[in-house]
Amino acid sequence: MNIIISTLNAKYIHTSLSIRYLKAYAQPDYDVQLAEYTIKDPIMNIVGDLHSKKPDVIGFSCYIWNIEETMKVVAMLKKINPELVIILGGPEVTYDVGVWLDQIPGADFIVIGEGEVTFKALLSEIEGSNDYKKIGGIAYRQDGKKIIQPQNGKVDLKSLPSPYRLEEDRGDLSKRVTYIETSRGCPFSCQFCLSSIEVGVRYFDREKIKEDIRYLMANGAKTIKFVDRTFNISRSYAMEMFQFLIDEHLPGVVFQFEITADIMRPEVIQFLNDNAPAGLFRFEIGVQSTNDHTNDLVMRRQNFEKLTRTVTMVKDGQKIDQHLDLIAGLPEEDYHSFRKTFNDVFELRPEEMQLGFLKMLRGTGLRIRADEHQYIYSDHAPYEILGNNVLSFDDIVRIKQVEDVLEKYWNDHRMDHTTEYLVKTVFQSPFDFFQDFGTYWDEQGWSRIGHQLEDLFRRLQQFLASRESAELKNIIGLMKLDYFMNQKYKPRKPWWEASLDKSGRKEIYEYILNKPEQLGSSFTALALNEKEIHKHTLLEALPFDLETYLAEGTIVDKPSFMLAYFDPSGKGSTIFPISKSSSIIL
Repeated sequence: MNIIISTLNAKYIHTSLSIRYLKAYAQPDYDVQLAEYTIKDPIMNIVGDLHSKKPDVIGFSCYIWNIEETMKVVAMLKKINPELVIILGGPEVTYDVGVWLDQIPGADFIVIGEGEVTFKALLSEIEGSNDYKKIGGIAYRQDGKKIIQPQNGKVDLKSLPSPYRLEEDRGDLSKRVTYIETSRGCPFSCQFCLSSIEVGVRYFDREKIKEDIRYLMANGAKTIKFVDRTFNISRSYAMEMFQFLIDEHLPGVVFQFEITADIMRPEVIQFLNDNAPAGLFRFEIGVQSTNDHTNDLVMRRQNFEKLTRTVTMVKDGQKIDQHLDLIAGLPEEDYHSFRKTFNDVFELRPEEMQLGFLKMLRGTGLRIRADEHQYIYSDHAPYEILGNNVLSFDDIVRIKQVEDVLEKYWNDHRMDHTTEYLVKTVFQSPFDFFQDFGTYWDEQGWSRIGHQLEDLFRRLQQFLASRESAELKNIIGLMKLDYFMNQKYKPRKPWWEASLDKSGRKEIYEYILNKPEQLGSSFTALALNEKEIHKHTLLEALPFDLETYLAEGTIVDKPSFMLAYFDPSGKGSTIFPISKSSSIIL
């Protein structure tokens, strides 16, 4: 048989671990081809490419992000070749299996749950006697009836062959995210998550995993993301793996983990702060809500005080970036409660803060009991909520406005100094800044058009000007500082009108050339001549004392100048404050 296993990833840089497990387990009995696409690829292109491979069997790995497009691909393939055997698997079709058999008539089989053993057994029967009744964990139609056969049990993870050493992957390891798992299952019972359905945690063989990681690094993998639902559920295991990765990592490799922050012991964090190279690790932490009643309703145990301790210790260590997740729309979390959740988490100043919206996933307790909280949600994946008994659709739209500008202005770190000043000094709370700006952004129609970096600055300036804030001059000064600090090369034309005319700049440059020591030893070490200064620097007047601000983070009403030096090799900029003094007459 000519067998293909395919999936549609969310982005090109992503890879599907599931189809690699299926291929590795099917070998050497079956030579399976992998075919990965993205949800942005035209359906006709995907179908055309798959059809050109002349398959007898195609398996699709299905998730909430790709099921709608996968259904279109399946329908078209089946029209072109009715004899083609199509198998679906993955978390999206594992639940409500009977519904999927009705909705996707082109699917001949659905593999339920873990698929490695089942998929291979199914291939054997397709090729052989077609006796499907003896295979556990599949659903199919027979004589007009739907047959759903339960799983026989869990796979012995230590018996699975490695999915990380496929020859066809070696050339792309440096270009894409590599996903790896060292365990399956989750010890928690959060009712909005599919992981709550599988009881207990099972581990792969540690030494084999270490060998796989060595192989991946040696063959160019740069971003390795652990997909374990709670990587640190076993402290001894986590410590062993952290130590291994610290000892044996190669330059440029980054490891990402999903951790549960409130169970992480301070001594573990201190170990990482003391021993981990900066940038080697990245933590993803699901906070979701700081509302205790809400957490109780979704059976989520969380100690926010201990979570705060962990996040703060990690941040103070300056070794590990943190990504904190929130979910809007959980039970009994209304708009005002979510505002508090947002502010509680933003107070921790994570490097990234993701604001997501509840998805009523098939099989989860929250979807099964949706009527208890009067949930309404989309019928199509990803089943995002449209409202409930305490959160209206209007509220959801408003929170989505927050999400939009949060991503652009905080997570991308284009204006850290400006944002910090706005949320602490100008607006009542961080949430209020993002909400007010997000609403204004939406009203201007900017969410429907593209933007360049300079546009983000201009749009923030326009929003702030519309408020007629007394702080506007200082805020614009901070925006200029942020703009210069985030440029790798000297910008050709900044987004603002220059505050200095030609004669003013000339006077200051003459002062700098005559007294370079006034700008400090780091500037003197550059040893710039007159031509280099004009070529590689920019000057700007600020309404506050830049030197004091950079040293203390305090705005002092004392005008100064900012000299930005841009390294010609593209390493970025260096900012030098210049105080206004009698030495410079403007």
